[in-house]
Amino acid sequence: MLPFTQVGKSKPIMKTIRAYFSLLKAIYVLMREGVITALPEENAPPPMVFAKSVARLIERRRAKTTTQSKKLAAALNRLGPSWVKLGQFLATRPDLVGDSIAADLELLQDRMDAFPTEDARKMIATTLGQTVDQLFVEFGEPIAAASIAQVHKAKVQDADGSIRDVAVKVVRPGVRERFAWDLETFYTAARTLDFLFPPLRRLQLMPSVDMLAQSAKLEMELRMEAAGLSEMGDNSAHDEGFRVPEVDWPRSGRDCLTMEWVDGIKMSDTAALRASGHDLKAVANTLNQTFLRHALRDGFFHADMHPGNLFLAPNGDVVAVDLGIAGRLIKAERRFLGEILYGFINRDYRRIAEVHIEAGYVPADKDVESFAQALRAVGEPIYGKAAEEISIGSLLTLLFDITELFDMKTQPQLLLLQKTMVVVEGVARKLDPQFNMWDSGGPVVTPYVTRLIGPLGKLDEAKDGLHAMSKLVQLAPNMAKRAELLSHEIDVMAKEGVRLDKPTIDAIGKAEARHSRSGRIALWIIATAAVYAAWTVS
Repeated sequence: MLPFTQVGKSKPIMKTIRAYFSLLKAIYVLMREGVITALPEENAPPPMVFAKSVARLIERRRAKTTTQSKKLAAALNRLGPSWVKLGQFLATRPDLVGDSIAADLELLQDRMDAFPTEDARKMIATTLGQTVDQLFVEFGEPIAAASIAQVHKAKVQDADGSIRDVAVKVVRPGVRERFAWDLETFYTAARTLDFLFPPLRRLQLMPSVDMLAQSAKLEMELRMEAAGLSEMGDNSAHDEGFRVPEVDWPRSGRDCLTMEWVDGIKMSDTAALRASGHDLKAVANTLNQTFLRHALRDGFFHADMHPGNLFLAPNGDVVAVDLGIAGRLIKAERRFLGEILYGFINRDYRRIAEVHIEAGYVPADKDVESFAQALRAVGEPIYGKAAEEISIGSLLTLLFDITELFDMKTQPQLLLLQKTMVVVEGVARKLDPQFNMWDSGGPVVTPYVTRLIGPLGKLDEAKDGLHAMSKLVQLAPNMAKRAELLSHEIDVMAKEGVRLDKPTIDAIGKAEARHSRSGRIALWIIATAAVYAAWTVS
């Protein structure tokens, strides 16, 4: 099987063919479940029109009367855990799949059949070097199972003799090998689309699969989730109304994570929340402000905040679990986010335009005034509307549409933030139908940006500049030597020309041949599969 470090690299021809057949199998399942026929035909390229005509012949009868979201769920669940994860990831990319499909994918539940408890016991013993009976007083059957891991309720005994409940998350056996192969299929699909449809390259499909691969790799490493919970716990130690479960480090490892058991009401249970007597408007406000603090202040946020991962504790605290998917923003991205939100709150469209260009997201040769005018068309419609009519999700979708007109390349890390922001808004709206994300976010965003653009922010920039300068001074001697060598090499090339050795020439030739051959193979396999599918149903 392929380790994650090798996924996406150049493969021998047989592995490439295997990846294409795996992709064709996925296309067949999507056709059978009616997903392809449900795609819009307007402005569809000829290959898509042909695929829809073939799909109408082979889709299941029941698929004709099933809703699109159920079709997607059925197809992805048939394809396996990796495809469920892909579906959840594509929910963050409405620019790729369209708003309606992205909305349907948001509803996709990562629920799989549980694997045997005996297998979980073996995984724990292998990871921690002790048997389950040595580690736990009780170890129950699985209470929830997803594509990557499942959760068991257990009991542990502390040094003082007290017994407490814990949740034990165990990685699904064989999941890493399966993900490695399926990721190779995703890479093959991305490469093929880039080759056949050059305009799609703006969407950066390969970097997006890279992001999915990295996300899956980290999610399968439960020590990383444990470290994330610990970091978020430290970051939010003084944040009122929010916390994450404490990690039981001695009982946690690569394939096993033991943490505090959370007693509370799931935020998906709206009726129980309303019957609890808690101030749900305050809870909605806490949830939103906590998310913004984590993104802006810490640059580290929970990126899977759907209602199933959020609990309302008896004391009114919001408790977030399952930190398998987390997002990080570097300082420049946090500044960008803060100034964008601040600009919309204060209707400063010119500054929003300038921030996009300063960050390098929009080319510097674009006219700032025209860009600001386009941004005004995004922001102005939200003012004067009732709170329940204002949607951060709609605004961000319009924002990406506008920035596309000005050649802004897709930023996967910002799309993950966008997706999480939309989910948080949706949860808050269920708690409080009158929830206004702008009013709620103001007390967090305004102080952050004020500090960012004020004297303290300038001082931070000066510190960063001095740090960079000190690094440059340390590297100066080495850089001088490199410059001297480079100057010598340039002189030699000027006199004798550029020469390539035979291995380099051979490698270039092979790379070019492999690239064109892969494109031809893709076209032949797709054509052969289409003819075969049409023949079998005729």
